[in-house]
Amino acid sequence: MSRAVQELYEKAAQLTPHDRAELAGLLLESIEDPPDEGVEEAWAAEIERRMAEFRAGRIRTIPWSEVRAHLHRSNR
Repeated sequence: MSRAVQELYEKAAQLTPHDRAELAGLLLESIEDPPDEGVEEAWAAEIERRMAEFRAGRIRTIPWSEVRAHLHRSNR
């Protein structure tokens, strides 16, 4: 780790947890690739499609307790 990074870390570590989280988010955003064009619209359409199927009763939801139990069994 460079000295500059170490100094920044030491200063950042003194921030409140909320401010550290905000800083971490900003740093992550600064290195992410820009989202594909139209991705937000595509996700909105997918969410609406799934909600329409749910409202129409064409899909069955699974309680969290059931999902958790399945995951626990799978990880043995």
